[in-house]
This record gives sequence, C-alpha cells and structure tokens, in this order.
Amino acid sequence: MNTLRRLWNGDLPLAQAFWKWAVTGGIAVNLTTSILFLVLIMDNQIVAALIAGCALSLPYNFVVTVGVWRSAGRYEGERRWADLARIVTVAGMILLSVT
Repeated sequence: MNTLRRLWNGDLPLAQAFWKWAVTGGIAVNLTTSILFLVLIMDNQIVAALIAGCALSLPYNFVVTVGVWRSAGRYEGERRWADLARIVTVAGMILLSVT
C-alpha cells in the first residue's frame, strides 16, 4: 500500500511510474478486466460484467494517470520525456477505459 501511496503522490521515479505502473500494470489490469467482462457477459451476468469491466479498471487507470502526471512534474531530466510520459499515459488510459 505504501508504494501505491508513493505512486499517487508522484514520489516514484518517472521511469518506474510509467513503465511499471502505466504500461505493464495498465495492460495487465485492463486485459484481465476485459476478459472477465466478456466471460460474465457471455454468462448473461450484466451487472457483474459492468462491475468487473469498469469498477476495477477505472480506479486503477485514474490513480496511475495521476501518479505518472505528478512524477513527470518532479522529473529532473529532459522535459520532453516528462511531457511524452504524460501524453502517452493520458491517451493510453483513456483508450483503455473506453474500450
């Protein structure tokens, strides 16, 4: 839980926040919830499918987006990398959240 708090606060290094949490974690969480959503829809469990598909992935996507944004604000390297991490994370999480 401490690492999640550090992510939220932007205290993690940008590379870790982006690659570990946004890219790797984002793919894992959203792929898992999408598969679960499809399985539940095929089993005609609509409410459970909506919960699995949205209630689990949306909070993760939000926390990660905020964490990467804040980490990018503290990044001391080239500004373009921080800006690119912000753009890719926001676009990726929006895309993963609506599909």
